[in-house]
Amino acid sequence: MRARDLAVKLPLVRLDDPVAKAVRVMADEGLPGLVIVDHKDIPRFVLRGTQVLRLLVSQYSDDPALARAVDEASADLFWSEVGARSIDDCLAPEEARRATVPRDATVLEVAITMSRLRTPIVAVVNDEGQIRGCITLNRLLTATELPEP
Repeated sequence: MRARDLAVKLPLVRLDDPVAKAVRVMADEGLPGLVIVDHKDIPRFVLRGTQVLRLLVSQYSDDPALARAVDEASADLFWSEVGARSIDDCLAPEEARRATVPRDATVLEVAITMSRLRTPIVAVVNDEGQIRGCITLNRLLTATELPEP
């Protein structure tokens, strides 16, 4: 089995999309993370779910005391304001990785890529580097024929 056989189409999220869209796509699709693409559909980053959450709280994440100082009414307002910021505005590039595999990668190569990069999702790309689908950890594990214990 090859990566192209496991890959599924998922909604694309772009660098200039609002953070709210990224969160909505991840939640609506039940995804463990997101592939962020550029305007040519070339994957730039793969973000785990916790990294997507960090996009929302990036301005408070380095100072927990600041977050404690925000009252509930202001916190509700915070969620609506932060969602309008773009992914590119909130993303710390050193935290994001580009997790891609070619369409002809084996299941073992996909598993090694996920393990090495500690990501629950990889982008499957064509020879030009454009996204052709994604493989989630759950999809990989359910496709792997492990012997019964």
